[in-house]
Amino acid sequence: MNDTAPTVETVRADLIAEQDALDSIIADLEPEAWALATASPRWSIADQIGHLTYFDWTAALAITEPDRFTAFTGELMSTMSPDAAADAMDLATLGDYRAMSPDELLHAWRTNRGVLSEASASLGEQDRVIWYGPSMGSKSFLTARLMEAWAHGQDIVDTLQQNDVNAPERPHTDRIRHIAQLGFITHKWSYINRRLEAPSAPVHVSLTSPSGATWDFGPDDAADTIAGPAVDFCLVTTQRRHVDDTGLTVIGDVATAWMNIAQAFAGGATDGPAAGTF
Repeated sequence: MNDTAPTVETVRADLIAEQDALDSIIADLEPEAWALATASPRWSIADQIGHLTYFDWTAALAITEPDRFTAFTGELMSTMSPDAAADAMDLATLGDYRAMSPDELLHAWRTNRGVLSEASASLGEQDRVIWYGPSMGSKSFLTARLMEAWAHGQDIVDTLQQNDVNAPERPHTDRIRHIAQLGFITHKWSYINRRLEAPSAPVHVSLTSPSGATWDFGPDDAADTIAGPAVDFCLVTTQRRHVDDTGLTVIGDVATAWMNIAQAFAGGATDGPAAGTF
């Protein structure tokens, strides 16, 4: 990557800024807009914010009270078992928030992300944080929260635009450099998560940032390459766009296969939107 490696504090500041950017979009929405269905199955705009509210709180808990966090983990993970109902996890994580009015939910999110901001200020460069899967390095942990805010924010922006709701725009910024890097380093994870053998051949990714900078990942001499807007790469790896609906140029079988299953987030293997959705 063609810039200085980020610090924990850099990622933390960018996370807060990304949360604030999403806040500015939803703060003045009419109550009926909060009820609009999003691309996520069963989820409204309110549910998207409820999801962020819940996991911002548990993220803070994981930092400050790891033993207490662990006590919650078993109950939530049981909702993800093959025998659990499809909406069991929704009930476990969103139940309380679905009973709130939009104003109450917005207040809860602001409160919980403030708690996370305070908790994350204590993280050092070498710290690790317990989470639902393996523990994560502090920068990766906060990057995952930033990715969640950005990706679920995209779901909200898409829904508002599709329903012709007048709301503030969300300009893309170079904060997504963290998401782009996460998208790149989860290349093999995208295969492992589907119980597929990850290819050994490398891929070179060259992205143009919102500010016009170039971000490069992977060996320059790789036969397989991906090039284009960083925003589009982030949209594909967070499964908000199909690669065919972006400005990415993908060369090689390995790169093509990756872009069709890319998944930068944890959890079970999922598929993004079909080509032509956007």
